[in-house]
Amino acid sequence: MILIIKKGIQESELSPILSRIKEEGLGVQINRGKDRLVLGLLGDPKIIQNVPFQAYSVVERAVAISNTYKLTSREFHPQDTVVDVEGVKIGDGSFVTMAGPCSVEGEEQIMETARMAKAGGAKILRGGAYKPRTSPYAFQGLGEEGLKIMRKAADAHGLKVITEVMDEAHIDVVCQYADIIQIGARNMQNFRLLEAVGKTGKPIGLKRGISGTIQEWLNAAEYIAVQGNSNIIFIERGIRTYETATRNTFDLSAVPLIKKLSHFPIIVDPSHGTGVWDLVGPMARSGVASGADGMIVEIHPDPLHAWSDGEQSLNEKNYLKMMSEVEIMVEAMKKINELTKEPSLI
Repeated sequence: MILIIKKGIQESELSPILSRIKEEGLGVQINRGKDRLVLGLLGDPKIIQNVPFQAYSVVERAVAISNTYKLTSREFHPQDTVVDVEGVKIGDGSFVTMAGPCSVEGEEQIMETARMAKAGGAKILRGGAYKPRTSPYAFQGLGEEGLKIMRKAADAHGLKVITEVMDEAHIDVVCQYADIIQIGARNMQNFRLLEAVGKTGKPIGLKRGISGTIQEWLNAAEYIAVQGNSNIIFIERGIRTYETATRNTFDLSAVPLIKKLSHFPIIVDPSHGTGVWDLVGPMARSGVASGADGMIVEIHPDPLHAWSDGEQSLNEKNYLKMMSEVEIMVEAMKKINELTKEPSLI
């Protein structure tokens, strides 16, 4: 349930109702809307329903939340959440690009890739040090050594780092080097792992599962949010369908849908969404048009000799071309958003 507080009421005036909420053994999150406060209640639904919270003079109305994801819901938190990654803001209306190789292969490769990423306007370096591969014989990543050289490359070019954590045993070491912890598609419903990364307080990039529904994805985010972590970034990376011409089916309808249902930002992954390098640019532009807050793409100095995912990686020339096209789309979307801006509902 959410309690919408009357206009003009200050947080200092909520003491009586906050005391009652605590007395009933419930949790509360105070959300600050554009011109009023909103209280989100957490705990036993029977208690929430039976206590006459709407009778308190500061409450304008109470709204029941029927879905299974509470903290993730836009009903619970009407205003957009902006995830601040050490000064790089995701969800504030800008379009943030994360770029880098599928796998960290060595210092020379990742240094050159970081230079490319920066040249194109990316603010975050992506790369895998621990790689969940379909085949047990495929390259599995360099582990901590890969994290070290990725951090070094990012720092040398003024970039932040996003990298995947595969299991709980790697969380501490990944946290030493990464600014954003990525949860890969295969782990979207690894609930123990979601709870564990939620406790770190780090920004979490949550990829949609290979066959994950929107409802399942939102509930996965809830596992992170209930740990007190509100730094969640959804990543649409395509889903498995019967189509075989592309690696996945890039579900861009998920972008406006997630933005309608949740307050957390969402970015797109046209590299995994298509699996074909010359489809990445068109789908990146489409991601901007769909309203995404950013994108994560695979680039490589020499895709033909990449140790993994070379077929979907962009070389420098194609990456820079794509980024110039994306910038045109970003500016166009700013104009469209200004024309279609709607007044706040609260």
